[in-house]
Amino acid sequence: MDLTAIVLCGGRSSRFGSDKTRAPLDGRPLLDHVLDTLPPDWPIVAVGPRRTTARTVTWVREEPAFAGPLAALAAGLASLATPTFVLVGADMPYAAGTAVALTEQLSRAPEDVDAVVGRTPDGRMQPLLLACRTAAARSALPPDPVGASLMSWVRRLRSSAYDVTATAAHDVDTPGDLTGPPGTS
Repeated sequence: MDLTAIVLCGGRSSRFGSDKTRAPLDGRPLLDHVLDTLPPDWPIVAVGPRRTTARTVTWVREEPAFAGPLAALAAGLASLATPTFVLVGADMPYAAGTAVALTEQLSRAPEDVDAVVGRTPDGRMQPLLLACRTAAARSALPPDPVGASLMSWVRRLRSSAYDVTATAAHDVDTPGDLTGPPGTS
């Protein structure tokens, strides 16, 4: 599939207490861990303040800064030239394998399916773990995405759910989350 990965990394990390993307995980910053586990042939657009990373990425920023994940997604979408993309949070260190599976699901889906969204074991849709057709994603954006809910955008898409593991959907919100999903340490 001709696609780009959009990695959202522009949050304030307020629950973490410092920039969580720089926190060490397996000997390297969390953001590098996420970027390095995505397939090497995928171009990556990282949305947030520019940081030094081991992998080459294209940096963009939502306007205004800290305008929320949907505004960040809109900024990422503005720079895409590929017909599909994968959306991943920079604080989701174990999502890469599932991101690949989501793209495979989308490639096999009928053309009227806009997106494949990860569904956690508790039945919750995880909008920061999805594969989507770029044109549909752009069409579903509200006129002003600042402060708008990412789930409200997902609801505008014709999507199918893909069951993901708790590990794949695990995100890092606090320093304790760096040890891994519950039940894995």
